[in-house]
Amino acid sequence: MVQEALKEISRGTAEIIDIERIEKLLKSYFEEGKSYTVKAGFDPTAPDLHLGHTVLLQKLATFQKYGARVQFLIGSFTATIGDPTGKSATRKVLTKQEIIHNIDSYTTQAFKILDETKTDIVYNDDWLGKMSAADMISLASNLTVARMLERDDFSKRYAANTPIAVSEFMYPLLQGYDSVHLKSDIEIGGTDQKFNLLMGRQLQKAYNVKKQQAVLMMPILEGLDGVQKMSKSLGNYIGVSDAPNDMFGKVLSISDDLMWRYYELLSTKSLDEIATLKAGVADGSVHPKKVKEDLALEITARFYDEHAARKAKEEFEKVHTKNQVPSDIEEFTYNDGEVWIAKALVDCKLEPSTSQARRDIKQGGVKINQEKVSDVNLQLTAGEYLLQVGKRKFAKLKVK
Repeated sequence: MVQEALKEISRGTAEIIDIERIEKLLKSYFEEGKSYTVKAGFDPTAPDLHLGHTVLLQKLATFQKYGARVQFLIGSFTATIGDPTGKSATRKVLTKQEIIHNIDSYTTQAFKILDETKTDIVYNDDWLGKMSAADMISLASNLTVARMLERDDFSKRYAANTPIAVSEFMYPLLQGYDSVHLKSDIEIGGTDQKFNLLMGRQLQKAYNVKKQQAVLMMPILEGLDGVQKMSKSLGNYIGVSDAPNDMFGKVLSISDDLMWRYYELLSTKSLDEIATLKAGVADGSVHPKKVKEDLALEITARFYDEHAARKAKEEFEKVHTKNQVPSDIEEFTYNDGEVWIAKALVDCKLEPSTSQARRDIKQGGVKINQEKVSDVNLQLTAGEYLLQVGKRKFAKLKVK
């Protein structure tokens, strides 16, 4: 049982430091029923999660399956500093109101994956906010400036004469001290967090916690393009709060190669089950589209339910296979007698800008009443129109 659990926990990981400790914790759980703690920190910098964020949540859920109590750490104090990891400039500090709003949204979405009965939500403001100046100075004495400047992001900013706030140097120390206070057995995070995660091990030793946490790092999930990391700013993301139809359609839009990456990091199917699917696709007994549909159903059902996922599949087939119009289309009204087609597409939320609208029209990606449009200067006069961009974006427009 220990090796089976270790295999599932190791699945998809980029690096594990002190896997022997994880193995001992698992052995104690299976033989003596002893629980252990796994910490993951979340800075509430935005109210919405995307599937890239859920890679960590999936791994936490796996640990819960094998006896762990999750320490879901909200960086309510560290968010007032801003994590400098990977940043080319000092990050904007959040207000207390923004933090509170984002925390509420985060936890609501997180419990669609985690077992709430095996999760402790903790806020580092509860202990970091009570530290005295002497405590902070003592903490800061555990790290040299030279060591801090070894970090790639800081060294690049220093070389480019880009300002680095002294408070940013404190961030890894504060994250590490969280592990001291919580006496965490394991901490997980992304590969970009390695410096901060190791700080927890170092500080647990310095503060004589009598344990050093194991560290498990997960890779950064690629977005829909299969190249760059999933990011809202890049527009290649699948949001946890996306509508079922959008979520299902976005998963189906990924490449066949990327599909296996998503299976490994996001699916609850076992490694053996995934291997069977791969073999079926390889020998031609299973069509990759069917495998991808099953993944889309699983992910959509996770954040909604089985009924919503099935309805999303039916809607997708209706639009893409049978070339029919979706059942639920947002409607817009324009009262000025006529409107330029590019502006209409932007106002109806089908395009991000008129320049992009013009490009899509020229490339044949825009339809009105299911007929392709080629005139970028077209004016829509009084009437009702069905606007379409690509295969999945629709809107109804009434011009008065």
